[in-house]
Amino acid sequence: MRELTYLEAVREAMVQEMRLDDRVFLIGEDVGVYGGAFGVSMGMIDEFGPERVIDTPISELGIAGAITGAAMTGMRPIGEIMFMDFMTLASEQIVNQAAKIRFMFGGTAKVPLVLRAPIGSGTGAAAQHSQSLENLFVHIPGLKVVMPTTPYDVKGLLIASIRDNNPVIFFEPKLLYKKAKGPVPEEPYTIPLGVADVKRQGRDLTIIATGIMVSRSLEAAEQLAEEGIDIEVVDPRTLRPLDEETIIRSAIKTGKVLIVHEACKTGGYGGELAAVLAGSEAFDYLDAPIMRLAGLDMPIPYNRDLEYHAVPQVENIVEKARELAKGRV
Repeated sequence: MRELTYLEAVREAMVQEMRLDDRVFLIGEDVGVYGGAFGVSMGMIDEFGPERVIDTPISELGIAGAITGAAMTGMRPIGEIMFMDFMTLASEQIVNQAAKIRFMFGGTAKVPLVLRAPIGSGTGAAAQHSQSLENLFVHIPGLKVVMPTTPYDVKGLLIASIRDNNPVIFFEPKLLYKKAKGPVPEEPYTIPLGVADVKRQGRDLTIIATGIMVSRSLEAAEQLAEEGIDIEVVDPRTLRPLDEETIIRSAIKTGKVLIVHEACKTGGYGGELAAVLAGSEAFDYLDAPIMRLAGLDMPIPYNRDLEYHAVPQVENIVEKARELAKGRV
């Protein structure tokens, strides 16, 4: 099978859905002629024109409001926020409108929109362009929150999100755009929202990771395998709705769980995962406390060395997983 980068898989998903359904359009800052801040929509305006690949003023609130209104009137819009940090500016329309309209109208109104945004640190973009605030939106009933980590997953989940009749917040770890490459079918396909994926089978310890931490956890698992420690890596893929069954089954299998995410530990998604496991049948099978490895509770520094140490790296995952696997915690 041919291989695509993560970026190419995102673009192909949008292009194929726009070819299949003329209700689908893309709107955001610099998504047209410029091709997007990270080049994701490069060339799309040449095929679909400025009426379906729409450049907007610098107003995240305006983008979110436009796609909410368009979705309510029968369109299936894809909005792009240049950096997920700026979704805070769009939160009124996302949190108070898009997330609640279907419920408040008794199901007679639908809001089938996707709001995409690159997420995370690692590019030297400093504190206002490097955050991982996914849990702000996981907390909101009415929203679905997706964070794929492979080219295959991102295409299938993005197409499924575009076809979903509910508002979907779609986070794309920016470090994966060009670095992640893998097999992707040419034809359109979907991956159901709310289904996790076991990226690596193991017997000694489960790592539940999100975003860029999935690839770092897989790398850590390969290093630990040389020491005879067999790690299982689970990627939720969809943060809300969460596939609780898969993570519970993995925890029961291995008896030890390490949760790894880039966002700050306090109030982070790892706390929700830990609570799910602690309140499930998996609790009786655990041989050690559920551990979390997360970003420091601080803004992301501009300095590259400080930025590196602000979020978990492969060596941190190796160290923490080794301690947990060997019963040192």
